[in-house]
Amino acid sequence: MELQGERLIPASLDQTWQALNDPEVLKACIAGCESLERAGNNEFLAVVAARVGPVSARFKGSLQLSDVQPPHSYTLHFDGQGGAAGYGKGSAEVSLAAEGEEQTRLRYVARAQVGGKMAQVGSRLIDAAAAKIAEDFFKAFEARLRPATAGELIVVEPAAEQEQASAKTMWWLIAALIALAALYFWIR
Repeated sequence: MELQGERLIPASLDQTWQALNDPEVLKACIAGCESLERAGNNEFLAVVAARVGPVSARFKGSLQLSDVQPPHSYTLHFDGQGGAAGYGKGSAEVSLAAEGEEQTRLRYVARAQVGGKMAQVGSRLIDAAAAKIAEDFFKAFEARLRPATAGELIVVEPAAEQEQASAKTMWWLIAALIALAALYFWIR
């Protein structure tokens, strides 16, 4: 599977880079993310929970950053295990470019492989779910970085509802720990 896209983030290059390096910001923007912790200089451990019909699954993943070029780019390598639900692994390339003083163009390309029960889900369903989760992540991420106007209170809602999750959503939670991890799983 390959997922690629770009977003115009309403913040400076430095602000965007800092947010992508803040595990608390990323955790808040990723649906179902229970934990996101640094395990080393360029390594993170994450736990993401997903509900699939009557079954709940918890995915544990590791993320490693390479080719780090602050504040412009990095490559994220990931590996996630979901027990009987399956596994996912792959990489994502993320790049940032300033567009004026208060906007940043974020581009990403993620490639992933899945195995186990997740591999039995159709690719169209997986691709659609991946696009939805990416959109939910970016909405939450952009809301956190968007400056408030006078008298405006910004309320950041959860990135996605878990109640109607399906097997395709489980897959994308791992892809979220890939592509979006790439978008959010960060560098210092």
